[in-house]
Amino acid sequence: TSLIGHRAPVVYPRKVKLLDYEVELATVIGRRCKNVSKDEALHYVAGFSIFNDISARDIQFAEMKRGFCNLGKNFDTFAPMGPFLVTSNQAGDPDDLDMELRVNGRTRQMSSTKKMVFKVRDLIEFFSSMTLEPGDIITSGTPSGVAIYRKPDKEPYLLRPGDILESKISNLGRLQNTVVEETALPGIEA
Repeated sequence: TSLIGHRAPVVYPRKVKLLDYEVELATVIGRRCKNVSKDEALHYVAGFSIFNDISARDIQFAEMKRGFCNLGKNFDTFAPMGPFLVTSNQAGDPDDLDMELRVNGRTRQMSSTKKMVFKVRDLIEFFSSMTLEPGDIITSGTPSGVAIYRKPDKEPYLLRPGDILESKISNLGRLQNTVVEETALPGIEA
């Protein structure tokens, strides 16, 4: 229930006070694999996509004090991904793609995957210590510029209902989502 697509709404849960964004590169596994070497890693990739790691910072930070992080990044709709799955041969070098995230047309994050601490091949090698299945998604981490660590000047940087998120990565397109207030869904108690 976390994973949503292009133009799907990001629901702002009533219990969350600090909602944030993180543009990331998503690597989608295409073939079952285990204990993959860095040199072989890209042979197991179906393609790449844009991922926005929506984060409830107040929940996340409380969880981290107890030694784990789960709910703060996994509420319903907190994993927008898309708009395309771009094959490796069309995406280019996954460790040299420009990244940008805008909120309401204003740039909040701008960097490149070449500046990421962990490279795609390293991530696949590490996570393939467990069996990876087709469709599994590995995300890259995010560059600087997330809202929680920015110093507000004229406007707060945390997300609010009505905000329009645009996440872009070169060769992969532009993922757009709008933040909406949580409302009760039919058949589900809020």
